[in-house]
Amino acid sequence: MKYEKNKMLTIGQFAAMHGINKKTLMWYDEIGLFSPAAVSPHNGYRYYSYHQSSVLETILLLRELDVSVSEIQDFMKNRSARSLKHLLDEKITELDRHISHLQELRNTMSHHRQNMATLLQMDLSEITFVEKEPCPLITVDISRQVSFEEEVELITAETQKYHLRRLHDASYGSMLPAEHLYQGKFEEYSSLFVELPFPLPEEGFHIRPGGKYLRAFFRGNWEHLPEKYGEILDFAREKGLTLLGHSYETGINETVIDRMEDYIVQIEIPVQHTALLQEKQTNFQPPFRPYDS
Repeated sequence: MKYEKNKMLTIGQFAAMHGINKKTLMWYDEIGLFSPAAVSPHNGYRYYSYHQSSVLETILLLRELDVSVSEIQDFMKNRSARSLKHLLDEKITELDRHISHLQELRNTMSHHRQNMATLLQMDLSEITFVEKEPCPLITVDISRQVSFEEEVELITAETQKYHLRRLHDASYGSMLPAEHLYQGKFEEYSSLFVELPFPLPEEGFHIRPGGKYLRAFFRGNWEHLPEKYGEILDFAREKGLTLLGHSYETGINETVIDRMEDYIVQIEIPVQHTALLQEKQTNFQPPFRPYDS
């Protein structure tokens, strides 16, 4: 739409051009924030100049950034490139923080949605294969001597470093070394882990490896969880697979149950074909070091 730049516009035309209500312009005029270029002495009609558009757009932008009317009034009294840059610097920083929070919230919601989708589709008797991407995790070392209360304190202290707003903004779980599974030490967990809803650098954190995983589910009293691991070991043996690294256990239905008897644990363990693993180990050549000879 074209307007003659020297032509005066009615309040309706000017409001329509900027996508706002006429009452907004009237209110801005009443509080002294933004006044028309001219007012008819005969009927009191307000008229605006095209050249006022940039000023109004600045005001509308600041309002959209939740800048208060009083702040905008102060800015308009001392309007300059320096003052506008300073104000926008502050608001962009706030906006970046808000965007970051919304992204974290979306990631948390996506995680819970995935858990609900898994609940609706899973078969507790099945052991399946899944592909996973590498993921940095926060970990806290534990042992059988560490009480549940101490575990809670440890994991709470660790997550507080990352300023989570709520406990369930993150995904929590336990790590059981694969070697302990082969040794029948089903209760000797090595770590608790936290998967945050925002990316972490790989350095300084435990990396849950990418690749092929076995996935299984267990529901009921945790005393019977070793029985599920027995099934997993039998399945891996039948398929010619070796369990690697750690088993990662996470609860997936805490938000929709009232009884712990209905609690479902998702178990994921990285695997590799035993023959391929043995071939790699056989072909492995340690680096030559002159001082070894």
